[in-house]
Amino acid sequence: MSKTLRIGSGAAWWGDRVEPAALNAERGELDYLCFETMAEATVSAAQVRARRDPSFPGYDTYLDDRMRAVLPACMRNGTRIVSNQGWINPVAAAKRIVELLQEIGVTGVKVAAVSGSLITDRVLELTDTILENGQPTHTLKPTLISAEAYLGAEPIVEALRAGARIVVTGRVADPSIFMAPMMYEFGWDPLDHARVGAGNGIGHLLECGAQVTGGYFSDPGFKDVPEPWNFAFPIAEVEANGDVVITKVAGSGGAVTLQTVKEQMLYEVHDPAHYITPDAVVDFTSAKLEQVGPDRVRVTGLGGKPRTPTLKVSIGCTEGFIGEDMFFYAGPGALRRAQLAKKVLEERFKIVKLEAEDMRVDFLGINAIHGDATPADAPEPYEIAVRVAARTKTREEAAKVGREVDGMAVSGIAHTGKRVPHQERTREVIGVWSSLVPREQVPASIQYFES
Repeated sequence: MSKTLRIGSGAAWWGDRVEPAALNAERGELDYLCFETMAEATVSAAQVRARRDPSFPGYDTYLDDRMRAVLPACMRNGTRIVSNQGWINPVAAAKRIVELLQEIGVTGVKVAAVSGSLITDRVLELTDTILENGQPTHTLKPTLISAEAYLGAEPIVEALRAGARIVVTGRVADPSIFMAPMMYEFGWDPLDHARVGAGNGIGHLLECGAQVTGGYFSDPGFKDVPEPWNFAFPIAEVEANGDVVITKVAGSGGAVTLQTVKEQMLYEVHDPAHYITPDAVVDFTSAKLEQVGPDRVRVTGLGGKPRTPTLKVSIGCTEGFIGEDMFFYAGPGALRRAQLAKKVLEERFKIVKLEAEDMRVDFLGINAIHGDATPADAPEPYEIAVRVAARTKTREEAAKVGREVDGMAVSGIAHTGKRVPHQERTREVIGVWSSLVPREQVPASIQYFES
C-alpha cells in the first residue's frame, strides 16, 4: 500500500496533560489517536480502590476529561481512537464513551471493549516463578490483589475489522496500542515479525507522549527546546514497510530532533537488540535516523524477531502501609537543626514502639535523592524539608509517623515549620511482581456497543 498512516499520541500515563491530546485531535490530521494511561501499578491500585469504593467504575478516572476534549474533533475529522483507559473494567469504559458520544449528539458509532487481561483468579495456576527473585508464584497467594497479562495488538485489530471507531482495552502492552492500527490498515500478518517488530518500535517512540517531542528532555543551557510549557504530543507518519517520520503539530512547543528521538528510543530498554513486546521482539540496533526537516525525524531499519511463546504478567500484592510527613527549617543553621530533629524523632519512635520494616529520614535539598551516595562536602542549603517515612505492616503503626511529626510543632527544635495536619498521611503499599504465562492461556474477548 502507498498510504501513509498518521497516528498521534493522546496520553503517556494516567496523569498526563489533556491539552496536547486535544491539539492532536483538532489539528493533527490524524487517522488514529491513541491513549496510553497505565503504569505497572495502575491496575493493582484500581483493584484496591474498587475494594474500598463500590461506586468506583474501574476505568481511568480522567476518561471523561480526555474523551470530552477529543471526541468532537475526532468524530468530525474521521479519526479513530484506541485507548487502554478501560483499566480493570473496559466494558464500563466503553459504555461511558457511548454516553459521552450521545451527549454531543453523535450516533451510530461502534465502540469496542477488549477484555481478558485480568487473570487474578487463575494466575497461580498458570505461572510458576517470580521473575524478580526466582521464588514460586504461589508464595504470593496471601497478599495477592490482582494479576494482569500484557495482551498484544491482535484483539484491537479484530475490533477494528468489525467496524469499531473507538476501541478501549484493559492491560495491553504500551507499543501494541499504537501498532494495532498499522497492522489493521496495512494488513500485516501477526507473524510477520519484521514489520510487526518495526511497528512496535514506532509504538515505543510514541508511547511516552511528549518525551519524544522534548518532554523529560530539556535541560536549560545544555539541551534547550522552544516553549517547554507548550509541549505537543508526537505524530507518526507510518509507511507500509515500517518506515516512519516522527513529527508534531506545526507551531507547538518542544522539538523533534535526532537527540529527542534517540533518547526516547533507548528509554526503559534494557537490551536494544531484544526489546520484548507481546507481538514481536524489537531490534533497535539496525535503526537509522535522519533529520529530514524542522521537527521531522525519519526512522528506518527498525528490526524484529519472532514473538515469544509467553506473555508477561504483572502481579499486584499488598505489602503493608507507609506513614509519611514533612516539616521544615530555614536560614542559618537549618541543617544543624534538621539533624537534631532526626535524632529526636528516632528516639521518640522507640518510645512509642514503632514497628517498622523500613524507616528513613531524608533532608530534601541535601540527601533525599542520592542518599548515602551524597558527597560529604555537599553545600549546605538555606532551607531544608525533613521528610519522614516508615513502611509498616498495619495502618495503625504507619499513623505513628504523623503523630510524632505533629509533636515537632511545639515539642521539637527551634524554628520548626510544620504543615497543617491532613488525613492522608498513611497509604497502602502495592508491590508489583512479574511472571510469565503461555499466551494461549490468555484469550481476549470483545464486546461491542453503539451510540
